[in-house]
Amino acid sequence: MINKSGIFSKSCSHALKAATFVGKKGLENKSVKLKEIAEEINSPLAFTAKILQKLVKANIIESIRGAKGGFFVSQEKLRQISLKEIVFAIDGEGSYNGCALGFEKCNASKPCALHFQILPIREKLKETLINTSLEDLARAVGENTTFLKE
Repeated sequence: MINKSGIFSKSCSHALKAATFVGKKGLENKSVKLKEIAEEINSPLAFTAKILQKLVKANIIESIRGAKGGFFVSQEKLRQISLKEIVFAIDGEGSYNGCALGFEKCNASKPCALHFQILPIREKLKETLINTSLEDLARAVGENTTFLKE
């Protein structure tokens, strides 16, 4: 489903940005505080906290308590985490399995008006999410070839 924030829900878009920023810091073996993440991705603090809690619960990033704590993801884990895992943790499979027109039941036997046109796009999106690691995004942001906020 396409909305104002893009292909993904607002929560999912922010989760991808937050995980990417935490991943960028993970490449430097650093943890990062909630406030810094929220500022970096231009997201409200409470909203960012809820998103990060979901990512921790899904075992995508780690939460470290204490004065030197924050959020962290190891370099090894960065390579293993696909974007599909992040999307699934926040939105479930709806982002790439849901009906383009928002119908509850849309399939090949009862298709919406866009069903067959959207199928190849949906499959490409799914493939991209599976084959792109969090490390890929973190490195691109770290090398300043991409950005996390306008």
